[in-house]
Amino acid sequence: MRAGLVQLTSGDDPGANLRRTRTFVREAAAGGAELVLTPEVTNILTDDRALQAAALRREADDETLAALRDEAKNNRIWLLVGSLALLGETPDGRFANRSFLIAPDGNIAARYDKIHMFDVDISETERYRESAAFRPGDRAVLARTEIGAIGMTICYDLRFPELFHRLAEAGAQIITVPAAFSPVTGAAHWHVLLRARAIETGCFILAPAQTGRNTDRRSTYGHALAVSPWGEVLCDAGTEPGVTLVDLDLADVEKTRRRVPSLKHHRAFVGPT
Repeated sequence: MRAGLVQLTSGDDPGANLRRTRTFVREAAAGGAELVLTPEVTNILTDDRALQAAALRREADDETLAALRDEAKNNRIWLLVGSLALLGETPDGRFANRSFLIAPDGNIAARYDKIHMFDVDISETERYRESAAFRPGDRAVLARTEIGAIGMTICYDLRFPELFHRLAEAGAQIITVPAAFSPVTGAAHWHVLLRARAIETGCFILAPAQTGRNTDRRSTYGHALAVSPWGEVLCDAGTEPGVTLVDLDLADVEKTRRRVPSLKHHRAFVGPT
């Protein structure tokens, strides 16, 4: 199977972001990709909460989602929309950070709301409080499709291996990690964490990414990656927006798990106290 990783520099204009995304999705499909993946917050990346509140739509009304469903159907591809920022459905008014897997007929095959919120103080000048604007999800999602079993995660979820283990134990062959990683944490941790999650689970890890200067106050790391079940980096998109194609052989999942069957070796234990 051929996958196409889309790397974007999404900003605060959903219309402009959609135009670039559609171009790259079509390019990936023309290159033979059966599965195309876009990064986290494909539709809008901004720290301006008032702008978000004005620009965001509910899932049923979101123009980006509707357009990308059309692209999946027109190009007969599986399309992982890494995530969209959407108006939430809960009384507290927080938004949803939601990933969508779209089938080649344009229907939504699976949805996943990001579970782990990025609330960190990287430095005195770089702080993030994702939970102030976004409501976390509470359900892991595995989509069983004709092209493989796909586990869905988003960005900061990468630091929580138990989620990846649960997906792998449920049968995932591919785990998606669409992201908008900080340049500081990306340079330190991105490659090693993605490789670790692949090695621990025996899955292919596909991680489309945001890159470059997204807004006056926000930059992202880039380096969209595909990692094999053995932990090999199959492709690294660098820091430019665009499409990276990579060929996957899902038979490698079972081959790797036979070599190191660690998923079968989990044991219950007690402590520490």
